[in-house]
Order: sequence, then structure tokens, then C-alpha cells
Amino acid sequence: MTPRLKIAYDKEIINKLMSKLSVKNKHQVPKIEKIILNMGLGEDASDGKKLKACVDDLALIAGQRPIITKFKKSISNFKTRKGSNAGAKVTLRSDKMYEFIDRLVNIALPRIKDFRGLSLKGVDNSYNYSFGIKEHIVFPEVNFDKVDKIRGLDITIVTKSKSKEGTIELLREFNFPLNSKKN
Repeated sequence: MTPRLKIAYDKEIINKLMSKLSVKNKHQVPKIEKIILNMGLGEDASDGKKLKACVDDLALIAGQRPIITKFKKSISNFKTRKGSNAGAKVTLRSDKMYEFIDRLVNIALPRIKDFRGLSLKGVDNSYNYSFGIKEHIVFPEVNFDKVDKIRGLDITIVTKSKSKEGTIELLREFNFPLNSKKN
């Protein structure tokens, strides 16, 4: 079954963005390519039970099994060793990506305490949008009683956009609660 947001993107959002961004061809309209979820563990990465709990929570949130990331080089100040575990990451594409966006925007973000919207400063030079969530328990799939420690979660939305305005308009059409006020 095709996700609701994918149908909305194909039928409505493309046409709205073509008029807002004054683009002639629908293939020039910004599009979300993939979503990357990353959960760094810090000192907990060396503990096997905590790493497994993190991987299980991220698998529940994403709907697919994450990979365990490793440190690329040793840094003594951070007490890291090359090849040791750093955290977990998962990349979502196509249908699972649209389902995750739907759950993120409509369920998880409104559950964040004292939430005032996402910052517009999260757009980088490649016109991708990144932001962090301090508590991964805002997702309804995670059982609050079984969580040993509340962890943060980094979310990167990789877009096919040619400008910062294109990325922001795309996210607004997907109902992301972007905060337009200057901080």
C-alpha cells in the first residue's frame, strides 16, 4: 500500500512547489531522497547490553534494522579507539521514508515538551536539513517502561534541492513545524 504522504506529494505538493518556486519542469521540484537516523552512544557503546537496547529502539522507530557504526580513528581526548563501536544508524528510502515523515510530523514532534518549532538554521550547504531530538521516547513505538536510558537522536533529511528556499518550502509542504522567528 502506498503511503499517504507519497500520494499527496505526487498529486498536490509538486504542483504547489512548481508555482511557489516558479519552476517549469516537475523534475526540477525539490524532492526528499532519503532520511538518515543516527544515535550516538558515547561511553555506552562499549557495553553490549546498552548497544543492543539502542539498536532495538532505533529498529522500532525506523521500522528496519540499523547498522552499528565504528570510530574511524583513535582520539585520546575523547577516549575512542579505532574500530570500536560509536553508535547506530539507519537510512530510510521510498515508502518507509514517507511513513516515517508522517509519524514524525504528526505524532512525535507534537509530543516534545516545550516544543516551539524546528529552526531554519538546520539547512546545510548541500541543502539538506538536519535536526536533533533530545528524547527518543517521543516516538510511540518505543515502550517507555522498557527504556533503560533516554537518548538523543539525530535526523538528517537529504533533499534534491537547488536552493535553501526550495528545501524550506518542501519541508513546509510536508507540514514540518518550522519556526520562522529569529532566535
